[in-house]
Amino acid sequence: MDKIEKLIEILESRYRKKTRKSLGLYRQAQKVMVRGGSHSIRLFSPYPFVVTKAAGPRVCDVDGNSYIDFWQGHYANILGHNPGILKEEFERLGGGADSLHTGFEGENQIRLAEVLLKQLGYKDYKVRFTTSGTLATMYAVMVAQGYTRREGILKIGGGWHGSSPYLLKGVKYDRESGFDHAESAGVSETFLKNVFTTRFNDCDELQRILTKKGDKIGCFIFEPVLGLGGFIPASREYFELARKLTEERGIVLICDEIVSGFRFCPSGAQKLYGIEPDISTFGKLIGGGHAVSAVAGKAEILDASLTNAPGRRRVNFEGGTYSSHPQYTRAGYVMLKYLVDHASGIYSRLARAGEMLRRRIEDVFAAEGIETKCTGYGNEVIRGSSLFMVNFPLDHPDYRSAEDVWNPELSNVRLKEDVLKIALVGEGVHVAHGGGAISASHEDQDLDQTLEAYKAVAKLFKKYLY
Repeated sequence: MDKIEKLIEILESRYRKKTRKSLGLYRQAQKVMVRGGSHSIRLFSPYPFVVTKAAGPRVCDVDGNSYIDFWQGHYANILGHNPGILKEEFERLGGGADSLHTGFEGENQIRLAEVLLKQLGYKDYKVRFTTSGTLATMYAVMVAQGYTRREGILKIGGGWHGSSPYLLKGVKYDRESGFDHAESAGVSETFLKNVFTTRFNDCDELQRILTKKGDKIGCFIFEPVLGLGGFIPASREYFELARKLTEERGIVLICDEIVSGFRFCPSGAQKLYGIEPDISTFGKLIGGGHAVSAVAGKAEILDASLTNAPGRRRVNFEGGTYSSHPQYTRAGYVMLKYLVDHASGIYSRLARAGEMLRRRIEDVFAAEGIETKCTGYGNEVIRGSSLFMVNFPLDHPDYRSAEDVWNPELSNVRLKEDVLKIALVGEGVHVAHGGGAISASHEDQDLDQTLEAYKAVAKLFKKYLY
């Protein structure tokens, strides 16, 4: 047994003692649910704690344990869990049958669409809502393919755009193939052969691949700030080159803002770069805690989904049963309106908190002689960020792309993924991939307590691993 396995054994033993009820429920779940749950990332080892209450920066489990949470609803809850503005809104409106699904068009979706498009500020843009980021990016790709009549898709190695069969390639790093491989069985080879990957923030490689394959590629989809890839922002040069090259070659530029939309400013991160993509996808924040996502783009392109679109350009973008649910879209409108109206206070405070937390986490580990490097810092365009991911460098990467974060020869991925999470849970802090998203509900005392938790973990690592 190596040092890491020994420490994991100790940490999991401590965890089991304080989460006995969660373990019992997990065993029940395993009998009736695949792997005992409905989302793989929530099912961390040895088993997830079961939440009974969530408010602001904290969640509580069935055993009575309280955790400062930086997962925050898959990074969706920028105001924290169950924010007062939404609770007050729905208490004012009242609950009951009229808040349930009807299957008819409603007024709330119009209000949400108006505020979203106003904040983007582009001419001749339209939007269609659906219910998840996976669906939004899938439809965006389909529309782009229908519009260009090309089946090729270019994406970032390490970029995650949901579980659509069109995009399940090049998400997780492999020692032999890097990001050039399929992520799932059951995905047609026809899809996979049309998906090409490129390195984030590598202008030379982007130029090469679009020069070589540009006439086959219908769309280039990328996140202006990598989510799973380390919360790394695009350089201005890279984003501008992406826009220039795609325009020259008739390629639809899709900006995936599922994570970054309304996270750094009251619009998409694209607005900070001053670049207009052809299509943008939004999710998470725009639902105000509900299942809402959006495909927004140039009307000329999105009209490929109209029933009278000519020939092969017709794309079956029909939405789903719960698309534009009236309560969901009302929550989204209230959330976006609040972020717009209070932007000056919210975003500057989040940026300061993120900067402080990243630097002090690095200092805490350095005090124990352990090198760490947080990603999530801003750049020349995104001046401040509320996202953070803790990495343990092995070969001093500069963390400009997902390869730098997930290549085990450059970073100790096992320490970040398998050890840090369970160690922090034992100290009353819940993270994903070593960090997460700061919300407006995280007060100074929550951040101080978080740093104390990282400090305790750093001492533990020093004792058992270094």
